[in-house]
Amino acid sequence: MADLNQVIATIANTLPRLIGEDIDFTFMRGRGLGQVRVDPLQIEQILMNLAANARDAMPQGGHLRIETSNERLDDAYVQCKKALIPTGRYALITVSDDGAGIPPEHLPHIFEPFFTTKPIGKGTGLGLATVYGIVKQNKGYIWVYSEPTMGTVFKIYLPCAAERDRVSEVDDAAAEIVTRGSETVLVVEDEQAVRRATAEFLNLQGYAVLEAKDGLDALAVARNHYSAIDLVVSDVVMPNMSGGQLAKELSQLRPDTKLLFVSGYAGKTVLDHNVVDLETNFLQKPYTLKQLSLKIRAALTPHVTQEMSSPSR
Repeated sequence: MADLNQVIATIANTLPRLIGEDIDFTFMRGRGLGQVRVDPLQIEQILMNLAANARDAMPQGGHLRIETSNERLDDAYVQCKKALIPTGRYALITVSDDGAGIPPEHLPHIFEPFFTTKPIGKGTGLGLATVYGIVKQNKGYIWVYSEPTMGTVFKIYLPCAAERDRVSEVDDAAAEIVTRGSETVLVVEDEQAVRRATAEFLNLQGYAVLEAKDGLDALAVARNHYSAIDLVVSDVVMPNMSGGQLAKELSQLRPDTKLLFVSGYAGKTVLDHNVVDLETNFLQKPYTLKQLSLKIRAALTPHVTQEMSSPSR
């Protein structure tokens, strides 16, 4: 067990030497933090990497802030953020700076190993990949928000110990009934964070995953992919082409491909987009990864029972 405030307070004593005298540093302790199961050395790795990135983004000086808080995510929050993160209690670490920010075209790639925008010899591109790996290893979640010239904010959600045990028990029970897949799935989602999280999860489940940012992009992927696409998991309301129109086009282009629609909108809005058969090919956001797994298996293998494929309430 680790007390995050105590761990970070110890690390905070050495951070000013890393970031330099031109950068102000603030650590704000949250109250009532739950304990987390994480190696303090891993927290140090996370903060050292994020602090080094912040330093490089503020060559003329600036302000680096680390803040902890106790967060309980409910269904309303998850739906608002369209996040693939389970509800529950988390210890949140927020690391923010007022540096140069990250260009929008680079944001989707910052956690990829060896991706760096620094000059040759100035960076390995492994810092943020290491951070991402540590967070995932500890069953956590990381989100980044950034605007050029406005700075960057990293939010790291680590499940509190009791909550993590409960989630692990649920995951273990689900693993006994969820069949891993090997089919090819095309994920169509205009929210980059949601699309990436979904693709990562399905890859871990054994699926071959294709990605598209909207309906038009999905059609291009379908035309250029020369082998079978077994299932399309698509958002309903998207720019350029809705999920309903995509379904119509795919019925001509790939009539054997099955469809599963997801949306945070109410049923009438979904019906207005010409998505049919809500009982069998629709999943309401927010959903858990367990619910997504069951719904995908139900779509791919019709013999899966309706009880298994229906979202739990």
